[in-house]
Amino acid sequence: MGVGGWIVLSIVLVLGIVIFFAMVPVSLWFRALVSGAPISMSRLVGMRLRKIKIGMIVDSYIKAKKAGLDINIAELETHYLAQGDVVKVVNALISAHSANIDLKIKTAMAIDLAGRDVLNAVKVSVNPKVIETPVVSAIAKDGIELRAKAKVTVRANISRLIGGAGEETIIARVGEGVVTTVGSAVSHKELLENPDRISRTVLDKGLDSGTAYEILSIDIADIDVGRNIGAQLQMDQAEADKRIAQAKAEERRALAVAREQEMKAKTQEMRASVVAAEAEVPKAISEAFRSGRLGIMDYYNMQNIQADTAMRNAIGGMDSDAKKPPKK
Repeated sequence: MGVGGWIVLSIVLVLGIVIFFAMVPVSLWFRALVSGAPISMSRLVGMRLRKIKIGMIVDSYIKAKKAGLDINIAELETHYLAQGDVVKVVNALISAHSANIDLKIKTAMAIDLAGRDVLNAVKVSVNPKVIETPVVSAIAKDGIELRAKAKVTVRANISRLIGGAGEETIIARVGEGVVTTVGSAVSHKELLENPDRISRTVLDKGLDSGTAYEILSIDIADIDVGRNIGAQLQMDQAEADKRIAQAKAEERRALAVAREQEMKAKTQEMRASVVAAEAEVPKAISEAFRSGRLGIMDYYNMQNIQADTAMRNAIGGMDSDAKKPPKK
């Protein structure tokens, strides 16, 4: 073989070595081997061809094996391809294993793919956390408003993380329980003297049913007296009754005015009838004279009677005026 042949052979050899080290992560393979978590070379090459982050998968696999977990690297590959967080799942499994919590790898992956923080769930399961509710306003039977704030100590329930309700449901249920307990109290003083009555009653309702948490305790952090809603309602009712009475009085007054106007109209109508009747008297007298039914002496007697009546009326009017006290 000539010089040219050796050169070509050398180039091919160098290219082969470069391609080999580019395709085969020898350093990762060796690191896994010496760590006690051997991985076959073909699997590493397959992961590289599938564009998987080999370093992250290998490190997570080594960490899991060192922690004593019985785990298959193929499961980590599958979870990565499903766009899951492999590092968080492995850390959660290690934490659960250290705390003697029964957490299967398939369960942890399902929780992670469901969008929940599986590592935080394990931490909350080991170290319970406190959820503080907003101020809840409720009214006792005596009409006094109470404003209470509760602190709920919860622990994550791993078995119910998938499909279980979150913190918002816990807060809503606790608020509902506080409103119900305060509303059933005869007096607000009972709850001010024993605020733990609220926490005991609410805790006995089983509010953690169907949620991803287990309620350990409910403590009333603060309770204040608000407005006197009962008195305010009575004042509003009194004001409403007053307006109704005023409206009815105005209705009666309008009806009385209408009746008065009606009576005045009838009186005027009667007066007009009397005047019309009086206007007919002279005509009747003239007709009686012409027909001979009334004589002159009859007419004079009638005039005397009218004059006598007018005189009596005048005397009666004078007597009435004499009886009245003099005007000052």
